[in-house]
Amino acid sequence: MLTRRPILRAAALTAVAVFVLAGCGSDGGGKEANADQQGYVEGKGIKQVAAGDRKAAPNISGKTLDGQAVSLADFKGKVVVLNVWGSWCAPCRGEAPNLAKVAADTKDKGVVFLGINTRDATETNAKRFEENFQIEYPSIWDPEGRQILKFKGDLNPAAIPSTLVIDREGRIAARSLRAVTVDDLRMMIDPLLNGS
Repeated sequence: MLTRRPILRAAALTAVAVFVLAGCGSDGGGKEANADQQGYVEGKGIKQVAAGDRKAAPNISGKTLDGQAVSLADFKGKVVVLNVWGSWCAPCRGEAPNLAKVAADTKDKGVVFLGINTRDATETNAKRFEENFQIEYPSIWDPEGRQILKFKGDLNPAAIPSTLVIDREGRIAARSLRAVTVDDLRMMIDPLLNGS
């Protein structure tokens, strides 16, 4: 029979293991993140918001990786998929083909994709990521996360990767705190294309 001290020690070790494992993620394909992915944080789940409960998204703006000025307000009247990513993030690499596919598939339906690149050491790394994964939509260069910090409340992009969907009125309609699949993106976007 176990005494109280070994039980407490086992519980403490379990808690530490859970905490350590929570700092690791998958690349969207079930593979563990590389050991060099320090600082990676993954959240859980997708949250969708009914039209009457949506709040306005902050005015995200900045220079793209190509040096062009861009603002979320530029896309008023369109559905916007806003993806927060970093080239150092294994799950971001895992979800990149899914984002590229859905961006291409929905371009003619009034859907715009915009990235926010964060915590990359150089723009070169971020540009290489876009080339490798054939990302054709723009991304704001935000290495210090200033644009991300504009989000307040419980629908902020609190993990990397995070994906938010903004409705045609500029309000946050859905958010994912994990790498997204094609089906996830469709679930987040389709209701807005169908008038919800």
